[in-house]
Amino acid sequence: MKKNRLASFLLLAGLLAGLVFPLSAGATETQPVQTPAPSAAPSSVPQQQSALLASMHIEGTAALLVDDDTGEVLYEQNAHGKVYPASITKVMTCLLTLESIARGEHQLDEVVTVGDQVNYGIGADGSTAGIKAGEQLTIHDLLGAALIPSANEACNAMAQLVAGDVEKFVDLMNQRAQELGMNDTHFANPHGYHDPDHYTSAYDIYLVAHEAMKDPTFRELVSSVDYKIPATNLSEARTLHSTNGLVSTWRVRDYWYEYATGIKTGSTPEAGHCLVSSATKNDRNLIAVVMGAANYTENKDVNYFTESKRLLEFGFNNFSRQTILDGSSLDFPEVSVTLSKTDYVTVRPAGSLSATLPNDIDPAAFQRELDLPESVEAPVEEGQVLGTVTLTYNGQEYGKVDLVANSSVERSELLYRLDRIQKFFDQLWVRIVLVVLAVLLVFLFLRHLITGRKRSRYGGSRARGGRGSSRYSGRRRR
Repeated sequence: MKKNRLASFLLLAGLLAGLVFPLSAGATETQPVQTPAPSAAPSSVPQQQSALLASMHIEGTAALLVDDDTGEVLYEQNAHGKVYPASITKVMTCLLTLESIARGEHQLDEVVTVGDQVNYGIGADGSTAGIKAGEQLTIHDLLGAALIPSANEACNAMAQLVAGDVEKFVDLMNQRAQELGMNDTHFANPHGYHDPDHYTSAYDIYLVAHEAMKDPTFRELVSSVDYKIPATNLSEARTLHSTNGLVSTWRVRDYWYEYATGIKTGSTPEAGHCLVSSATKNDRNLIAVVMGAANYTENKDVNYFTESKRLLEFGFNNFSRQTILDGSSLDFPEVSVTLSKTDYVTVRPAGSLSATLPNDIDPAAFQRELDLPESVEAPVEEGQVLGTVTLTYNGQEYGKVDLVANSSVERSELLYRLDRIQKFFDQLWVRIVLVVLAVLLVFLFLRHLITGRKRSRYGGSRARGGRGSSRYSGRRRR
């Protein structure tokens, strides 16, 4: 009897220990890990830069070259350094005016009367189209005057028209700059006349130029050689000529570029000579920014036109679109599958990834950074996203692509049921309830054991006492 009770007690104690310290066996947890790249890819990114990029230098304060079709920066030189935009400011002014037209607030052919702030913040030596306060002309004429001969007063006229006041318009310029991500920029006027608090960066100039080039009217004007304003109430007809030597030969003849499509010049003594330019060649669109370069009258061989043209040609001649990840590639680690008779599933990229690269960079030099789980639970559907692969080169990210299952994997219902049971008992509240029940059973068992011993002892005493009395009574009767 004592051996049976001891065995029962040990069994309950074992159950209690099993609940408090569960077995380690069970389903594998699915946790994202950084999986090493497959052996087919290089283990680390080459540290050397492209020799083509290393050999390039622009004579200016800052420079930038961007593939405008993809937004990829192909070349940069002090791209986020503080510079003065000069008349490139007019790109933002015209953008806001065109956006007000797009919202239906004004019409492109709307005839407006130029306001009294037409000469706001303009010095005697500023570029002009001779527009006067009270003159009546269309918004399209104001845009043409601002973008082609770089007329400062046309910008003030548009600012007063759009916002009612030039200073309020400047607030809109700074607000729009923040919306475009121009974090290095602050505007103080609509035209670019020098102000110490009026500054930007080459990269920010690209951002606003890229946005403005989406508008067909803007694209048409910045690529025009000249613009004709009909006679107005205060002026005879005028023909305005472009300041951009890449587009027009009216001012200078040696810098015309057959692929040029814009965009805007700018110059002040403090800013130097600046140009944001665009070009299209073989269905490729590039935007170049050159800031703080020399003037063509100072150095005919090296100036903001020659440097801009050289930068654009550098992009067209030395960069190409290359595939850095093939969508059909299967050279990725397998992912373990639980709750199935199939042990693993292969993965592939959901699509291809391309980049505009210097021609001396091998796409195989890119590093693949994988984010895949150690395991997944069945069922798995073909095409299901299981992770991602990020392509980098010299620390620069070029894109991220989903990794998807290459085939379907069915779930084993038996393994699934067993897993659900184990996970049910792995829950903390279930384990607490079972521990409480086990403790209660041990308590009841011990209580029963103690009560049984007491009953046995007291019962034996009563039995012995009864028999003695009987014998004693019998003797007395005799």
